[in-house]
Amino acid sequence: MSGDQANGQTRETGRRALLGAAVLGAGGAVLGLPGTARAADARTAGHGGRGLKGLPVPTIIGHRGASGYRPEHTFGSYELALDLGADIVEAGDLVPTKDGHLVCRHEPEIGGTTDVAEHREFADRRTTKVLDGVATTGWFTEDFTLAELRTLRATERIPANRPHNTLYNGHWSIPTFEEVLKWQDEQTRKRGKQVWIYPETKHPTYFRKLGLGLEERVAKLLRKYGKDGRNSPVILQSFEPTSIQRLNRLVDNPLVVLLSSANSRPYDFVEANDPRTVADLITPAGLREIAGYAQGIGPTLDLVIPRKADGTLAGPTTLVADAHRVGLVLHPYTMRNENPFLPAEYRKGSAADAYGDVFGAFKAYFATGIDGVFTDNADTGLLARADFLKG
Repeated sequence: MSGDQANGQTRETGRRALLGAAVLGAGGAVLGLPGTARAADARTAGHGGRGLKGLPVPTIIGHRGASGYRPEHTFGSYELALDLGADIVEAGDLVPTKDGHLVCRHEPEIGGTTDVAEHREFADRRTTKVLDGVATTGWFTEDFTLAELRTLRATERIPANRPHNTLYNGHWSIPTFEEVLKWQDEQTRKRGKQVWIYPETKHPTYFRKLGLGLEERVAKLLRKYGKDGRNSPVILQSFEPTSIQRLNRLVDNPLVVLLSSANSRPYDFVEANDPRTVADLITPAGLREIAGYAQGIGPTLDLVIPRKADGTLAGPTTLVADAHRVGLVLHPYTMRNENPFLPAEYRKGSAADAYGDVFGAFKAYFATGIDGVFTDNADTGLLARADFLKG
């Protein structure tokens, strides 16, 4: 998912009842209760039950794995997220290769997340493309076969904020989605509990126009590994509502619509000349429409609590209550420990790689009643949740 919103960098039916109620656990926690009342109910979540009933609330989702500590979308990052206690691992952002395989990268452009620039044999692949209306220069997965991508190694995407992560540059290759599904089963056996993943279809309209439709490929692999049911431990997400609608027709997995800044438009809306913005989608009517084909939303944190002009938090919006009213759960993104990604009042100093008061920020967001959160630092999220549940 596009987690750079927090830093001001915009590049990013029946089953509804299942997720809307079951995610709260066998204890029957009440949706939308703020503060201490919600904390008391949340303690009972995650004790027994099938599928999403087994997940704690608020759910801690390892954003691209443990990307605060390892290069994102690598098995090193994914496994560390599990080691740190993440309830779900976002494995991964799915983009296709030239020969139709799905691989895990934040974007199809891989110059910023691999060592492709060091490979002279691929120098002529560097090009400029229009990606969702934005001219983007670099190397793109759809111009490489899987065999060619396997010669590359992953690198840290934001070294200015995470210089220590560059220690691990070159240590891991690019995983395929099929490898992730196998890894999920292996880790479930190894750890003695079900491992959950939360993959995202990236730029589906762009890839469909190239003849590389994502949803059918995702569905085929989920069916192959028996993970296409309503209780399957795979939640699917996308910033394009039509991608989720297409997945809704192909599989029975829980589905989540991602939402960027209020004034932005999903790119499938742009292509279809649909004038609506995210602000329209988060109205009560817009949320009711989403609830007709999805079970949750993944809003940017600023849609839950906007920021003032000085970067500090304003008062919460009604989004949590409005979404819960129509049975949708909320998994906003993205909590990061470093100063630049935090609201201004929780920053400590000005160093780009220094940690701020992230526990204070977690508390503010948890108090709104969100059902979970994406974080680059799962261990921090788990401690913050424990503090919150103490009341």
